[in-house]
Amino acid sequence: MEEFILNNLIYIILGVLFVFNLFLVCCIFKLKKRIDTMLQGEEENLEKVLISQIEKVEKQKKDIEKIMGEMAELTKISQKSIQKIGTVRFNPFNEVGSDQSFSIALLDAKNSGFIITSHYGKEFSRIYGKPVRKGESKYLFSKEEKQAIQKAVRQ
Repeated sequence: MEEFILNNLIYIILGVLFVFNLFLVCCIFKLKKRIDTMLQGEEENLEKVLISQIEKVEKQKKDIEKIMGEMAELTKISQKSIQKIGTVRFNPFNEVGSDQSFSIALLDAKNSGFIITSHYGKEFSRIYGKPVRKGESKYLFSKEEKQAIQKAVRQ
């Protein structure tokens, strides 16, 4: 009877070991799949993959620094480009029928630039240009030029 119990105990232990072995094999396959995914299917060691990733990150860091520098330069340049435009049409002469004369202000971010005024008449047409620095000029502005500058500044 003891022999029977001993044989059955051996079979039970072998069965438990077999199930445990199957469990370990499944765990190994899952682990191998994760490692293959991490290595991107290549036959490299993990150290090479990590070094490659570090090099890529360093290159991206340099690229981002370069882009940030270029962006700062473009921002600086854009402050000097025409960003604000104000236009006023008017009729300076009674004998001309429509608002064919105009003043147009072209300003940068600091409200500097220039204003162009065109007076249209029956016999002639005149065009004037005046520099503008921070919304002001050493030349006097007409009422229409002041309105054009105000429109541009409000943008």
